[in-house]
Amino acid sequence: MGHGHSHSPAEPDPTPEAKALRRRANRLLLAVLVPLTLLTLTAMVLMWPSDARDGITLTSPYSGAPGATFESGKIQSVVQESCTQGASQNTQGPGAPDCSFAFTEPDKGGSPVKVIINPDVAKSHRIKAGDKISYLDLAASPGAAASQTTPQYIFVDFVRTVPILLLAILYSVVVIAVARWRGLRALIGLVGAFAVLAGFVLPGLVEGKPPLLLALVGSTVIMIGMLYFAHGFSARTSTALLGTMFGLGITAVLAAWSTDAANLWGAGSSEASTLSNISGNISISGIILCGLVISGLGVLNDVTIAQSSSVWELYELAPESSARKLFTSAMRIGRDHIASTVYTIAFAYAGAALPIMILVMLHNRPLGEALTSAEMSEEVVRTLVGSVGLVLAIPVTTFLAVLVVKATGTRNPVLPAAPKGITGP
Repeated sequence: MGHGHSHSPAEPDPTPEAKALRRRANRLLLAVLVPLTLLTLTAMVLMWPSDARDGITLTSPYSGAPGATFESGKIQSVVQESCTQGASQNTQGPGAPDCSFAFTEPDKGGSPVKVIINPDVAKSHRIKAGDKISYLDLAASPGAAASQTTPQYIFVDFVRTVPILLLAILYSVVVIAVARWRGLRALIGLVGAFAVLAGFVLPGLVEGKPPLLLALVGSTVIMIGMLYFAHGFSARTSTALLGTMFGLGITAVLAAWSTDAANLWGAGSSEASTLSNISGNISISGIILCGLVISGLGVLNDVTIAQSSSVWELYELAPESSARKLFTSAMRIGRDHIASTVYTIAFAYAGAALPIMILVMLHNRPLGEALTSAEMSEEVVRTLVGSVGLVLAIPVTTFLAVLVVKATGTRNPVLPAAPKGITGP
């Protein structure tokens, strides 16, 4: 009886034809991504800001007070007293309003000082003992020292270092515990992303660089770095990157059109008013345009990498599936993702705009008029532009992933085991 060959259930090595297809698909991805990456990096070098701040003057609102310093301390107690502290009873009058004062122990040491709390802060937030605050010390300012009615210590803000640091540590621990090394790489990539924003995009806007190019180049560099750093170099990641670039392009085109068509100019924003007055190079509409593109970057990356991974996972479960069936199955996942992510974008922006929404509601304006008002139109356009780019990126990413996975799939259909050896005649 002839000797039969044993076959393990392990996956067989790819055939020469499969290897050739993988190489061809990888070459195709590289042929598209390498020129795009080089073009993006070249544009970044050419557009790199000079960090010149000629003609820009932005002063602190307290810089005009000679001798004034910013200090910090811990509140010991809070009292209610007349706002015109130090004035005589006759000058105060019978209806003199009361203000909140916080006896604060300075971090630099010394006796507690009496810090006046802004009325809006005292009304919206309960000031209590143990709070850390920063305050303006006018004790050495000649004008304040000579006046008996002007407070010498004025509340500026709360010191939030400890709670924010604790939240950041908790967030990092949770991400690393669940996602492990990939989570750690994602956090490091996030730091790099903010470095690009701070070192390239923001100075470029200040210098008057083209906002659409700034947004596209900066966003593309961020996505290239974050995707490959967090998820590694693979056909799966490259496919998600292509889908992200497509979504970015759609978002940028819509953002450029809508910023002009809807006449977005930063109405009602004190920050926009300040920026427009400090330099002629700063375009508020350009900043809004850049913000429309960047604001949808994270969720766009989320859906493209998730959709690309879904295609690969579906292929792993059923490697014999046709491209059409694989696309259909992945799009069922994608449609669910679209619905949930659109809600995510809308509610995120709604939450940020709650104060504006309350003001609009109190004015009893019709819904259509309110949504298109100067106060709310920017958030509405941001939601719509980001959602369109996101929705269109999903089928494109799915289509690209199906094409690539069929050529570079890590599994081949397991061949049936060869029959046992047969006794010759």
